Amino acid sequence: MAAKKMYESFPKRLMEEVQRWGAMKQTGVSLRYMMEFGSTPTLRNLLISAQFLHKELPIRIARRAIELDSLPYGLSQKPAVLKVRDWYLDSFRDLRSFSEIKDTSEELEFTQMIKMIKVRHNNVVPTMALGVQQLKKSLDPKIDYEDLDEIHQFLDRFYMSRIGIRMLIGQHVALHDPNPPPDCVGYIHTKMSPVEVARTASEDARSICLREYGSAPDVNIYGDPNFSFPYVPPHLHLMVFELVKNSLRAVQERFMDSDKVAPPIRIIVADGIEDVTIKASVSDEGGGIPRSGLPRIFTYLYSTAKNPLDEQSDLGTANVATMAGYGYGLPISRLYARYFGGDMQIISMEGYGTDAYLHLSRLGDSQEPLP
Repeated sequence: MAAKKMYESFPKRLMEEVQRWGAMKQTGVSLRYMMEFGSTPTLRNLLISAQFLHKELPIRIARRAIELDSLPYGLSQKPAVLKVRDWYLDSFRDLRSFSEIKDTSEELEFTQMIKMIKVRHNNVVPTMALGVQQLKKSLDPKIDYEDLDEIHQFLDRFYMSRIGIRMLIGQHVALHDPNPPPDCVGYIHTKMSPVEVARTASEDARSICLREYGSAPDVNIYGDPNFSFPYVPPHLHLMVFELVKNSLRAVQERFMDSDKVAPPIRIIVADGIEDVTIKASVSDEGGGIPRSGLPRIFTYLYSTAKNPLDEQSDLGTANVATMAGYGYGLPISRLYARYFGGDMQIISMEGYGTDAYLHLSRLGDSQEPLP
């Protein structure tokens, strides 16, 4: 049914091209390669980068468009998912309509176009979350969400691919900055201080907690502020922000009606030879997560908080940060960690608190995962 809709609303030739490009092999790049290549953003290098994206982006986008059209449980037919699929098809068409890039003026024109594609896809996460909500409402409430494995696996692939597409576009666009910030190669900060990023992310999470509850537990950060390594600061900010936000909410809600002072959240940054590890929300005394609930915290169909999209179905405002999201914070944060070869683990002691471990590869030589 969904496939029929897709073929009805878009020209047959375009759909055949989507199928053809979706069958092509993707090419992954590593953080180290992006950094080394981008360290000399000559006109020639920018041209090579644009030519690579001109071929690579349609392959990645076509794969997602095909998958969006063949999801189980009728998810493909949900209005929000159809909207996302159309964004992907529009972007594929834009990329394929752009002729071969041969000189700098064409490269600049292409860069403007992919910038617009990135903007078009800004609201993909809340829109897909809305689609999943629409699905949940239509499913039997007795269904165990762990049984919806296909949807979890699809969303993992879909969001991992989205992280990669946005990283490649963002990196290429940022290399055009005539006055880049010190020690920055596009999106990559060659001397990023994880302690500093953790501090900023924690302050942002605390300000949201203050806004929602009127008070917020302290966050204490331990680690060498002078230690640095190459990474993408917005990625780390997002991951630490989510972990701290979850801890703050758990502690705040546990101690809201108590005479006791809420314990601080502790963050420890440790630098190893291969990994940088950030241990967050150490024994936050927020009650912890029952062991039976742990497998569910990394699924897209579970949140201990009410879904803000139920209250604000206007997608224009759906990316406003709230204390409790639509159950996507942790699974998407884990994908960001894995994108550059890291990982995230959650260990909980029910009735006491939760420890989160964020492992980041400091070597930067693992290839992008290509779903």
